[in-house]
Amino acid sequence: MSRLLGRLGFAAAAHPWRTIGAWLIALVAFTALSAGVGGAPHDDYNIPGTQSQAGTEFLRANFPQMSGADARVVVHSGRALDPAALEALRGRLARMPGAGVVAQPRLSADGDTALIGVQYDIPVTDFHGTEGMDALRAAAEPLQREGVQVEFGGQVAENISAPSGTAEAAGILAALLILVFALGSVVAAGLPLVVAIAGLGIATAVVALLEKVTDISGTAPTIATMVGLGVGIDYALLLVARHVEALRSGLSPREAAAHANATAGASVVVAGLTVLVSLFGLKLSTLPVYSSFGYATFAAVAAVMVAALTLVPALCGLAGHRVLPRKARRARAVPATAQARPSLTARWAAGVGRRPILAALGSLAVLAVLAAPMLGMRTWPQDAGSQPASNTTRKAYDLVSAEFGPGANGPLLLAVDRRKVTDVDALVARLRAEPGIAAVAPPAVNGDAAVIAVEPKTGPQDEATTKLLEHLRADVLPDGVLVTGLVAVFADISDRLADRLWIVVAFVAGLSLLLLTVLFRAPVVALKAAVMNLLSVAAAYGVMTAVFQTDAGARAVGLPHAVPVSSWVPILLFTVLFGLSMDYEVFLLSRVREDWLATGDAQGSVVRGLSATGRVISSAAAIMVAVFVGFALDPDVTVKMTGVGMAAAVLVDATVVRLVLVPATMALLGRANWWLPRWLDRLLPRVEVERAAEPAPHPAPVG
Repeated sequence: MSRLLGRLGFAAAAHPWRTIGAWLIALVAFTALSAGVGGAPHDDYNIPGTQSQAGTEFLRANFPQMSGADARVVVHSGRALDPAALEALRGRLARMPGAGVVAQPRLSADGDTALIGVQYDIPVTDFHGTEGMDALRAAAEPLQREGVQVEFGGQVAENISAPSGTAEAAGILAALLILVFALGSVVAAGLPLVVAIAGLGIATAVVALLEKVTDISGTAPTIATMVGLGVGIDYALLLVARHVEALRSGLSPREAAAHANATAGASVVVAGLTVLVSLFGLKLSTLPVYSSFGYATFAAVAAVMVAALTLVPALCGLAGHRVLPRKARRARAVPATAQARPSLTARWAAGVGRRPILAALGSLAVLAVLAAPMLGMRTWPQDAGSQPASNTTRKAYDLVSAEFGPGANGPLLLAVDRRKVTDVDALVARLRAEPGIAAVAPPAVNGDAAVIAVEPKTGPQDEATTKLLEHLRADVLPDGVLVTGLVAVFADISDRLADRLWIVVAFVAGLSLLLLTVLFRAPVVALKAAVMNLLSVAAAYGVMTAVFQTDAGARAVGLPHAVPVSSWVPILLFTVLFGLSMDYEVFLLSRVREDWLATGDAQGSVVRGLSATGRVISSAAAIMVAVFVGFALDPDVTVKMTGVGMAAAVLVDATVVRLVLVPATMALLGRANWWLPRWLDRLLPRVEVERAAEPAPHPAPVG
């Protein structure tokens, strides 16, 4: 692998315009193809094997006019509302495409607020773009012209996701500043950004093509961009830093590009493959929407990895010695080994190595403190109550809660099979006697089927609502009654994801452990890397819980109050973070192993490996944190939580883990780090990750 990547790097640097031209042609071709035949995002929220899914399918068969999406139109005025105006609004709503049943307006006690429920005969995922909301706004426009406030809630309004681009812009700007500081050259700093953006351009087109043949969630491209931008800049930074190092040692630009690809490029391939392997874990969630996150992120990571291995050497070859800082270009090449004073990172690693037990225990204590809040994590898919106060969905949510009670925002739908439940009236009476229920609507009957709307006393996110749902299913409802509706769907999603999390953890950790064992031929190192990544993820879960499940933390990130952790986040965060954390482990271990093979010095190789990679890893981590913090500005709560969790994990991983725990444990283990049983040595294939020794330099004036 190393030789092949070296040849690729040399060829790209020798013919930079051909490589850049090929990328431009590919980018134009993929963009044109996606524009011509690409699809549109489409969420698939089906949850096979759950009661809510069975209830939804029962409604589709027996009440097709109310088996799809729902919307709530909330009309509010400073005075009593005009019944004629409300009836006219109801008529306009009934004429909307897909509208099946439009309920009679429900008036508040003081008559100044009306709630009109709309049930569609198509699922929310069948609406393209904003067409559902556009129809609702058009129906409400006559009332709004008269100065009446009209807000919208329900699935149709809440399913709109419109990325603002603020997150991407903030992340790119912060990354550029960090790159200039790390590399000391504007030219060198610009290369990783160009490479990452080029790779994401291809990835965006590929995702659009995937949307034509499979369902891709509307949030998936944003998550893919977040991850792709972070790893793309990191991979390119690692290659550029190794290229600059080779130039300083006296190699020509072409030789430096070949050397960087053969060494750091091999680490990029290993790190990228680890991320891609981790993404396979999303399939084990059994939720189609998670698979779509995996497809989109897979495309982004693969594209930026290929871009890094081809465009970086091409651009570095084209830039020549301009990637070096100006002072370095004016002087002759000075080999890095000639530096008399050890770097700060080397001195730090040596210090940790002198007191490894104290350093290991201290870092483990810090990780334990950060992870502790995870024990109180409560998961729940986010609803309008978590949105910014300026959103129409949040305004509708607050109006409904204030005027009709919090439970009106999340009614339960009971699908009743009358062949099994003969006395529906008795069931309604029993439900009305339940202390956690605020209201029970008269049943709608269609032949052998009935549907009953039940309104809890508490809101959708309230833990009491979930307990009420569990109580109804276990103790109250007879056989033949299925509970569905948005709250029931959300509860089933949370339960399914909680059950599948440990399967995903075992799969991703096991597969990554196997991959690292094969590549590094060091099972102890591979096992240690997997355990440390689990600690980093646990710390991220703890930080995320502490931030979002407290009022102060939630307000600090732009939310109105404390909210549960989104059910979508833990598995998604684990699969992505495990791969990203392994990136830094691979970058470090590759350099340590390279030195170990050359010198046989177990402890010295750790110090020298960390010294050689510490600045790059710290810079790469700072870029990742900046990119992810930028995404924490996104209004979508799932994206916001993912950004905060990833930023916390990368920060912890690059400081507490890589700078303290790794050198401490490697110092404690010594030569045992590289222990390999003979029987395993015979079984494992030999894969050359990085060359054991540096190529001989060819001193030449840098200028």
